[in-house]
Amino acid sequence: MDPAVARAAAWLRAGRSGLFLLALLVGAGAGLGAVAFRYLIYFFTWLATGQDEFGQQGRVPSAHLPWLGPAFFVLIPVAGGLVYGPLIYRYAREARGHGVPEVMIAVAENGGRIRPQVSVVKALASALCIGAGGSVGREGPIVQIGSALASSLGQRVKMPEDRLRILVACGAAGGIAATFNAPITGVFFGVEIILREFSVDALFTVMLAAMIADITAIPFLGSAPFLSGFPKGIALHDARNYLLVAALAVVAALIGLAFKAALYTIEDRFDRAWKGRPEWARPAAGGLALGLLLLALPQLYGVGYPVMYQSTAGRYALWFLIVLAFAKIAATGLTIGIGGSGGVFAPSLFIGVTSGMAFGDVAYRLFGPGVGDPALYAVVAMGAVFASAARAPLTSLASVVEMTGDFALTLPVMLAVAIAATISRAASYGTIYTAKLLRRGTDIDRTTPWRALSDLKVADAMRPLQPPLDIPPVSGTSGNGAACHGPDWAAPDWAVVAGQVTHQADPQSVFATESLAQTLRQLEVYGPYGLPVLSSGGQQVQGWITAPAVLRAIARQITAAQPATAQAQAAADWDHADPDQLAQDPPNALPGYQLVEIAITSGSLAAGRKLGDITWPPASTPVSVQRGRHLRPPRPEITLTAGDRVSLLTAAPGDAPARPAAEDSHPPPASEANGDHG
Repeated sequence: MDPAVARAAAWLRAGRSGLFLLALLVGAGAGLGAVAFRYLIYFFTWLATGQDEFGQQGRVPSAHLPWLGPAFFVLIPVAGGLVYGPLIYRYAREARGHGVPEVMIAVAENGGRIRPQVSVVKALASALCIGAGGSVGREGPIVQIGSALASSLGQRVKMPEDRLRILVACGAAGGIAATFNAPITGVFFGVEIILREFSVDALFTVMLAAMIADITAIPFLGSAPFLSGFPKGIALHDARNYLLVAALAVVAALIGLAFKAALYTIEDRFDRAWKGRPEWARPAAGGLALGLLLLALPQLYGVGYPVMYQSTAGRYALWFLIVLAFAKIAATGLTIGIGGSGGVFAPSLFIGVTSGMAFGDVAYRLFGPGVGDPALYAVVAMGAVFASAARAPLTSLASVVEMTGDFALTLPVMLAVAIAATISRAASYGTIYTAKLLRRGTDIDRTTPWRALSDLKVADAMRPLQPPLDIPPVSGTSGNGAACHGPDWAAPDWAVVAGQVTHQADPQSVFATESLAQTLRQLEVYGPYGLPVLSSGGQQVQGWITAPAVLRAIARQITAAQPATAQAQAAADWDHADPDQLAQDPPNALPGYQLVEIAITSGSLAAGRKLGDITWPPASTPVSVQRGRHLRPPRPEITLTAGDRVSLLTAAPGDAPARPAAEDSHPPPASEANGDHG
């Protein structure tokens, strides 16, 4: 590599500035990619039909192939499959399907690495599939296209994995933002669905990419809301109608779950039927079934946005709206099942609009004009169906509001997506995106290494104290205000018991229900020898936790992939500017106890004796033994030798200062206590 290029790549890898610059480049590339992909779909649709969008007019012949008549609907999916089937099979098999799961697994387990050719193959295959009648959307392809572009750029400069994952999310967010003129939706899609974490760095970086992508696409695609064909000024004027919105959310949740189930059921059946046959021919052979469905319902051709506009305009009968909703589920399942390439976001919007419009029509007939425009319920159901299928309420809410440009719909949509997502989570495991990975034996929620920190609790990693130590009532205070065991309690003469005191401090405490993410941070600052673990009520010291124990718990979680419930914990007080002062003044000091470290010397009474044979003062419990660079659990059979350091959790004396002077008032750095403590 040229030295100048190498220096530039090193600068891009080195800090946040390089990441932000790459995010801007990814955003611009994703924006241009979205524009190119949109026009590529228009081109292949025009090539087949003579129109940019087709199907909304019903069973009309192709302007380019009028001599085929109605047979066009049957034959065009077969012809398209003959082209994109071999293309996918030969150059990038991961381009098959709706694309988002492949990006999710790349972020979760492959460090954000996606093969460069995926973007080109996905664009061509999806445009061919949609142009030839495939009843899928364009969000999945553009997510995979933008993510592949971002991954290629990041791999080119050898970006570290943690930042490469963020870049891939930037590509996905940029593609969504540019495609739908919805930058907020793009941000939420990138962090909620792809990256699946809400760190400040990730959020800001994804915002940059989404903003630049939308700015790049607006000169080509316009600045109007994406679904500008929907009725304007619809609103929920009567608060009682929120009951109807809640009822609609329940119905939409069930429809979203049915969509997910049908999608994979159809794919399973095609997998069994086509087993042992050449995969490249599968789209052409299966295209015949899709073509017959298109012949019966031409409105299912392609993405279907014009049909959604006609639905909300009231041009379809109630029974036909219901037929369209369930037929779209079948058509999308067929398109994906035969090996087609396209997204499931637009079909979920289509299903929501048609089913919601039917719900609104029924409500209007039953309760009269007071329920409002039926189109309102169509828009609400649009978000609720996707929230149920994808379990992404933030993305669902933002998409409906941004794509319609009607912020008056925020409250009813918020209620609907919350209910739908809650029902979906209670009724099934996995989403329309993660179900594909679960079927491969991959659970990205339970096996992602960095997620184990938030999924595991302190109780999963601590060493229990037997018996637990009671926290005394506040009967006095030590010098720093910590609770004491009483005014009659006196500090033991540690030199007589075991050896010289080298460190004494009020220990920071953590709760057994806290996440390991926060606890590991506190261990770094306060606990080179570990931290006491309080019961959930704060009345007992239940255990002792150390950094090595946390690492072992994480390793067990990653290996076994056992279910765990994420716990949202309040952050500690990090207002201190001086880290050394922070370690000496913990915000959650353990009441009534101090941490005492005793150095064993050659002349110590404890030297040569087993830890369990030493009579420690009342209310004193050994919690660790440091031997050299290894931190060990206080097993009774350990024979103490000169140089060992024994840490004890002991009662704070009522008549002694909180931190008496010691030869060494600072513990060694946490990095030195890296042993195998349990």
